[in-house]
Amino acid sequence: FDRTIELGVTGLTCGHCAKSVTQALQALPQVDDVQVDLAAGGVSTVTVTGVVPPEMVRRAIEATGYTVLS
Repeated sequence: FDRTIELGVTGLTCGHCAKSVTQALQALPQVDDVQVDLAAGGVSTVTVTGVVPPEMVRRAIEATGYTVLS
């Protein structure tokens, strides 16, 4: 069964940022969907749907150079 993981991320400011995070997460096994909601100057929301451990999602985002808050 799929689950949804929602994380607050800082540093995502543009479409290129969102694309790099999306590509990194889509490369993980068993990720079905990735949504990035950019927040101007604030905390963006990254939502991942699939059967993937939250810690793996967190590490993939941080590996692209962004900070996971939640």
